[in-house]
Amino acid sequence: MTKSGTYFITLPKEWALRNRIHRGSIVVSLITPDDKIIIDPKYTAEPISREIVLKPGPYLSRNIVGSYLLGYDLIKIEAKDRITPEQRDVIKQTSSQLVGLEIIEENQSKIVMQCLLEPSALSPEKILRREHLITLSMCKDSIAALLERDIHLARNVIARDNEVDRLYFLLVRVLRTIIQNPSLSEKLNIRPIDCLDYRLVASFIELVADQSSQIAKYAIRFRDVKLADEISETLGELHKLVLGTYDDAVISFLSHNVPIAVSVREKEPSVRELISRVETLSSTISFERSQDLVMVLSLLNRIYDYSIDISDLTTSRES
Repeated sequence: MTKSGTYFITLPKEWALRNRIHRGSIVVSLITPDDKIIIDPKYTAEPISREIVLKPGPYLSRNIVGSYLLGYDLIKIEAKDRITPEQRDVIKQTSSQLVGLEIIEENQSKIVMQCLLEPSALSPEKILRREHLITLSMCKDSIAALLERDIHLARNVIARDNEVDRLYFLLVRVLRTIIQNPSLSEKLNIRPIDCLDYRLVASFIELVADQSSQIAKYAIRFRDVKLADEISETLGELHKLVLGTYDDAVISFLSHNVPIAVSVREKEPSVRELISRVETLSSTISFERSQDLVMVLSLLNRIYDYSIDISDLTTSRES
């Protein structure tokens, strides 16, 4: 420290040389929410567009999704001779599942896709909330379709699963970008350590959407079956309880509300009791539909288990 109160720090020589730091170089220092200081040597550098070249193959769709999640801005598909019509269909179908990824160039042997998103404009919390709201509506409508024998509603639930997948992929991409970019972490007010929890919660929400989609598929099988009032009422009561605990779990995570999170796990005895009651009542319907109803109960049980997993990630916000 100097007499005037200025503090000096020294930088590792190898690191400075590797990043071409010399007298007069400008770097940026970032203070993270947990009071760590990050020295960024790339302060004056323009953002570099990251690109990757992929070859058409049996895992083309998977490779495109993986490149998107890893944060590549340009994804080029290049074939030795020509890209087949089947491969073009795979590329276009995959790009349609990824938010912001557009085909900007296409010829006989090459297709170039570019991600047009600006990460700094995408809040992980807003993306997660959107993913949750769509999933919540899917969970609500899946049982309504079964009880009301509404095939159109059931098919609508199944179709909404694609949008949840798109939002999940988008959130994973944004979270990876934040972890790799400390200044973006500061701008969006999210710590790199929080990104792990967001990724886990987004994954659980996506799984809840999958279970809801499966319930909707079973609902189509009940289109010609009118359940007895006692079964409908008990199943409706169970669904209302599971739906509420799922909503509470996500709310508790986003608001850092520990008491709400604790209440999710406390509902377990009631959930188990209602499941057991519906299982007993299912013996009054045909064997085939009884087995389908038991599967629906299993799916609702999984949604409740995922709700517990989400609530367990809730921590109190430090002041």
